[in-house]
Amino acid sequence: MNRTEMTVVQDGEAAAVAARQAASAAGGYLTFRLGAEEYGIDILRVQEIRSYEAPTRIANAPAFIKGVIDLRGVIVPIVDLRLRFGLEDVRYDALTVVVFLNLGRHMVGVVVDAVSDVVQLAPEQVRPAPQFSQVVDATFLRGIGAVAGRQGLPDRMLVLIEIERLLSSAGMGHFSDLEVAA
Repeated sequence: MNRTEMTVVQDGEAAAVAARQAASAAGGYLTFRLGAEEYGIDILRVQEIRSYEAPTRIANAPAFIKGVIDLRGVIVPIVDLRLRFGLEDVRYDALTVVVFLNLGRHMVGVVVDAVSDVVQLAPEQVRPAPQFSQVVDATFLRGIGAVAGRQGLPDRMLVLIEIERLLSSAGMGHFSDLEVAA
């Protein structure tokens, strides 16, 4: 097999793997907004949703780690997803919420601009995440969900996030030991 044939086989295998991952991404998602974009995370990871309250800052933490709060006796780190994704900083308002996620042995709060709703996605509604070069870190993308419009609104797309991968990626400090599903 020559180099071109190997590339085609590898690309074909990568496409098959991406299709299987997209199909397995079907299920329920909590949708939320960061700026103009809408994202979705596995609803089974969501512990609770609360209005934003200022956390206690931690010295020398990256800007996207806002600090920690005491949630009924558990110290929970708070991560601003807007800053984690490199979006411009925004002033928190009445719609800003913290979504508390249960990630096995860890609980983490993520700050989002607003929570939209919960959607169910069938396998045919989930497309594989696009393949980017190494310049763009897309390892935390689970897929792209196509949601039918409601009340006369056009269809919308959700960026489905593999939250465990995002929170265990480089730069997340002590989150690096999160259990990541394959």
